[in-house]
Amino acid sequence: MGSAGTVAELVQRQWGDHRPGLRSGDLVLSHHQVAAGAAARAALLVDLLPRGAEPHVAVLLDNTPEYPLWLSAAALAGAAVAGVNPTRRGAELARDVLHTDCRVLVTERAHLPLLDGLDLPGVRVLVTGTDTYEQRLRACAGATPGSATLAGGPAPGSRLLLYFTSGSTGAPKAAICTQGRLATAGASLAAHFRVRPDDVHYICMPMFHGNAVIADWAPALAGRAGIGLRRRFSASRFLDDVRAYGATYFTYVGRAVQYLLATPERPDDRDHSLRFGFGTEAGAVDAARFEARFGVRLVEGYGSSEGGAAIRRTPDTPPGAVGRAAPGDDLAVVDPATGEERPPGVLDARGRLLNGSEAIGELVNRGPNPFEGYWRNEAAEAERRRGGWYWTGDLFFRDAAGFLHFAGRTDDRLRVDSENLAAAMIENILARWVDAAAVAVYAVPDPAAGDQVMAALALREGAAFSPAAFARFLAAQPDLGTKMAPRFVRVVPRMPVTATNKVHRVALRREGFRCADPVWWARERGAYTPLTGADTAALVAEYSAHGRVL
Repeated sequence: MGSAGTVAELVQRQWGDHRPGLRSGDLVLSHHQVAAGAAARAALLVDLLPRGAEPHVAVLLDNTPEYPLWLSAAALAGAAVAGVNPTRRGAELARDVLHTDCRVLVTERAHLPLLDGLDLPGVRVLVTGTDTYEQRLRACAGATPGSATLAGGPAPGSRLLLYFTSGSTGAPKAAICTQGRLATAGASLAAHFRVRPDDVHYICMPMFHGNAVIADWAPALAGRAGIGLRRRFSASRFLDDVRAYGATYFTYVGRAVQYLLATPERPDDRDHSLRFGFGTEAGAVDAARFEARFGVRLVEGYGSSEGGAAIRRTPDTPPGAVGRAAPGDDLAVVDPATGEERPPGVLDARGRLLNGSEAIGELVNRGPNPFEGYWRNEAAEAERRRGGWYWTGDLFFRDAAGFLHFAGRTDDRLRVDSENLAAAMIENILARWVDAAAVAVYAVPDPAAGDQVMAALALREGAAFSPAAFARFLAAQPDLGTKMAPRFVRVVPRMPVTATNKVHRVALRREGFRCADPVWWARERGAYTPLTGADTAALVAEYSAHGRVL
């Protein structure tokens, strides 16, 4: 396969390769056409960027062919792509473009309404698919890879990605990823998963997110495989796309796997070309269901968005674990308050954690790591690197054999009756309930102090919520601690998710039990009854009496 120091080199390798390289609906471009299209866009970018401007281009697109073409163009030119989340609105969207010092914004007609009334001084907007855009590209059609570069050109240390991390606790931070890091990550994953030139990587996760670019596009590029695009993730169209493209590999994040499992079963569910999926947060229960139904093994991996820590799955990794630290990483699970290492988790014969309160902590990397910082955010950078360690912001526990198990995000911790709980651990238990299609667990304030557990449940088609059956299910779970049972249960028609298919916990926490959906609660723990308007009023009064605000 050969190694490459930059993504630009990987793009250049496509020149002269006339095998299918990019598929999107009925459109098929060869690898050579992708390289030629990238070269033309690189020349256009070099022409449009003002002298002395930061080499940054904002991309506000769905997963259309233009997205990988502009990623490739930025690599060739020595520029960086700032992927803009199309669910952002107004001043927040403008802030993302201006914060990353982008002087060119590439978008499409479908997203033009998002730009109406925005103040974007000095930013030139390119609208793909328009006559003006196509004329500009035709003027650059003679460009070849490497013929148009910005000052300094592409190098291993050149910025290539400025991708925004979650903004649940403030404005999103733009994490930096260089050409060298992305090329290395792509080559590593391509070797690990034995990516072949005849493979096709299906990209259905949004390309403004690191998962789709780092874990799907980059290894395809490194392994000279083709890619197939879906504009936006669709559970109902997933298998149709896989069959049409001959896809062999896909990535997922968040609740995408649950949505696929919630589709009606069909006799031909195993009639496809997929070899495996790679992602995070599927959960052991859903991963087993997915393999049983579709015949596809899901490989759970972990790599922090910023690149500061990575976990590799090894052949001896037990069910439910993510794996061990990647070579060179010194990973530890520590108490976030003291930095002291947590004791190993105690698992029963069925692999269920029995001492979560003591074993779960934040994952840190105490050794050198490839975190490359945030764009113009020194405070956030220092928080990540405090005490000389890289703090991931993610909760884990380590079992007695040294394998690491994901337990959620630090923002998803709950403190119930002075006991620390991880939402992901409770979710893994609730996901065993046969009537649950999707589960989310989050904290709502306790009237006096700390938190109470609330769960949102999306039910499988045709199922109805039975409070008695749910209570019996909870009572039968040996690893459900005495503080873990949900006090409130919200039954949702569909789980609210972000643009990256992660559960929108911020919205769920904000609404709490005062929402339009039916809510059941355990007035006295163990028996669930409907939460009435009178109940809600009494609870609000109780909060007020203790000086707490919902």
